[in-house]
Amino acid sequence: MTTTQTAPAMADPAAPVDFASLAAQPIGYWSWVANKAVIQHIRGAMARVDITQFQWWILNQTDAAGGSGLTREQIRDSLCPVLDVGADTIVQSVDSLLARGWLSADDQGFLHLTDAGREAKDRTKEVVARVRGEIHAGITDEEYVAALRVLQRMIENVGGGEPSSV
Repeated sequence: MTTTQTAPAMADPAAPVDFASLAAQPIGYWSWVANKAVIQHIRGAMARVDITQFQWWILNQTDAAGGSGLTREQIRDSLCPVLDVGADTIVQSVDSLLARGWLSADDQGFLHLTDAGREAKDRTKEVVARVRGEIHAGITDEEYVAALRVLQRMIENVGGGEPSSV
């Protein structure tokens, strides 16, 4: 294993794109900028079809549960750590999906996708596929996998948690 000898530099969006200048840039800044840009792009595209990212994840979670469904608590506990939002945001999103008729609750409080919810999920899936293509434009699968492996290694290097299975 080799270690880097590059001295760190301050974050500089206008830094030259040569190897040494880029190698000195701080990952914390650039991963933060990438996160903000990607999430904003995803949420904007979803908003144009009147769904939130939280609602999309809830529909997926509920659908994956099959006929048994999920409780509000199961959805909340599963998604809060992944979406980095408070429990209230998840519960409000569930309430919104119930009010829209995209989810229904049985007598035991288990939530299930309705036909309208399944249609909304299918429509949103098309948006998600298009947005993924936009985000990945000009990036090969090999480059993408290499970037993820580097990020995973950095997470491991700093003792970060295990990736979620969601």
